[in-house]
Amino acid sequence: MGLALARRKRRSDDGAAALEFALILPILMALLIGIISYGWMMSFRQAMSQAAAEGARHAAVAPSGDDTAKKTAAIAIVDDALEAYGVKCGDGVTTCPAAIRACDNNAGKRCVYVTVTYPYRNDPLIPSFPGLGVTLPETLSYTAVAEVS
Repeated sequence: MGLALARRKRRSDDGAAALEFALILPILMALLIGIISYGWMMSFRQAMSQAAAEGARHAAVAPSGDDTAKKTAAIAIVDDALEAYGVKCGDGVTTCPAAIRACDNNAGKRCVYVTVTYPYRNDPLIPSFPGLGVTLPETLSYTAVAEVS
C-alpha cells in the first residue's frame, strides 16, 4: 500500500519542475540580459571618460600654437579611443566638441575642454531586452579639462 502511494505521488510531481522552470526562466533571462546591458553601458561610459581625457591632454601638449589644429587633434584622439565601440565623433549620433578658452578656475590661463556626449537610450550599443531600456541612462556625457601649455 505504501509503495503504490509513493509511486502515485511521484507521478503527480513529474511536471512540476518543468512548470516552475518555465515560470522562472523569463525572469532569469531578463536579469542576465539586464546585467550584460548595464555592464556594457558602464564599459562604454568608462571608454568615453578616458577618450575625453586623452583628447584634452593631447590638445593641451600639442606643439602647434594653432587652436584649430589642437582641437582637430583632440577629436582625432577621441575617435581613436572610441573606435572599438564603433562610435565616431560627428557620426550623427555622437558629439565631441573641443573648445580652448579661459580656465573656469583661473581666467589668466587657457584650458582645453573636450566633451563627449552619446544619446545611449535612443541608440544603445547592444540590443536591450524589452522593458529594460528605461533603466539605462538617456544620455552619457563626460567633459575633460586640461590646461594648455
